[in-house]
Amino acid sequence: MLERRSLRWPITLGVIMITLLVLLTVGWVLLAVFGALSDNEFAPLYWTLLTVGAIFLIVVIVGVVLYLTLTVKAINLNRRQSNFIDSVTHELKSPLASLKLYLQTINRRPVTVEQQSEFNRVMLEDVERLDQLINHLLDAARLDRKPLESEYEEVDVAGVLRDCVHDIQVRYRLTGQHFRLALLVGKIPARHVDLDLIFRNLIDNAVKYSGAEPRIEIRMRRLLRNRIEVRIADNGCGIPPAQRRKIFSRFVRLGSELERKQPGTGLGLYIVRTLVSRLRGKISVRDRGRDPGSEFVVELPLLDEPAIAASEKECERQQK
Repeated sequence: MLERRSLRWPITLGVIMITLLVLLTVGWVLLAVFGALSDNEFAPLYWTLLTVGAIFLIVVIVGVVLYLTLTVKAINLNRRQSNFIDSVTHELKSPLASLKLYLQTINRRPVTVEQQSEFNRVMLEDVERLDQLINHLLDAARLDRKPLESEYEEVDVAGVLRDCVHDIQVRYRLTGQHFRLALLVGKIPARHVDLDLIFRNLIDNAVKYSGAEPRIEIRMRRLLRNRIEVRIADNGCGIPPAQRRKIFSRFVRLGSELERKQPGTGLGLYIVRTLVSRLRGKISVRDRGRDPGSEFVVELPLLDEPAIAASEKECERQQK
C-alpha cells in the first residue's frame, strides 16, 4: 500500500508538468503572434498571456524540483531495499548452512554425547535466529493495521522492561551484572505486545552493539504533562550525528552488509519509531557525554490520573 502511494505522486506530477509544458508552448506561440501585431487592441490579451505563462513557468520549475526530490528518495529507497535483501539473504543462509552441516555430521558419523549436546545447542541458536528474523518481518508487515481502541489496556512499563531484560539475559547468556535498572511505577494505555516490541528491540540493539563486556543502563523518570521517559544506554562505539535520523527509516543499517558482524534486517528501529508515534510518544538518540556509547530516549504519555483513580476504585469494588 505504501509503495503504491509513493508511485502515484511522481506519475501525477509528471502528467501535470507535461500538460503545463504543452500549454506553455502554445502560450509562447500566441505571445509571438500578438507581440508582432502593433494594434493596441491585443495589448491586454498579450499581457494576460505573459502573466499566465510566467506563473506556469514557475509551477514547472517547482515541479521539476519536487520530481527530483522524489527521484532521489526513490533511489535511496531502492538502495536500502537492496541492502535489506542482502541482509535477509545472509540471515537466512547462515543459520540454514549451519543446521545443514551439523545434521550431515550427525548422520554420517557417530558423535559423542558431549558433541551431540553441543550440536543441539548450536542448532537451537540457529533456529532462534531464524525465528527472530521471521518475527521481525511479520511485525513490520503488521504495522499497516492500526489497533482498535478496545485492544488497549493499562500496561506497567517497569514490568515490561523487566521481562525484556530477563529474556535477553537468557538469549545472550548475560547476568544481572551487565544491567543497571532504575525503574518506577508507571502505567501506559497501550497494547502489551507493542510495548514489548519497542523495548525488546531497543535492549537487544543495546546488547548487540555494546562493547566486549556489555553495560546496559535502563532508567525511568516522570516528566511534566503526565508523561514518562525511559532511557536505554549502552557502552558501544556510538552513532554518528549525521546518521541518527536515518537509522529509524526502513531497511537502514549502518555500514556495508559485506563487512557487518551483527545480525539484523534494518527493520527494528523502524518498528520502534512507528509504534512509539502510534502511542503519541517520541524517540530520540544521543551521546552519553563523557561515557562511550549511545542512549535511546523514549517519551510516552502516562495513563490519565482520573483513569487511574477509576481503575483503582473498580479493583476495590471487585475485591469486596
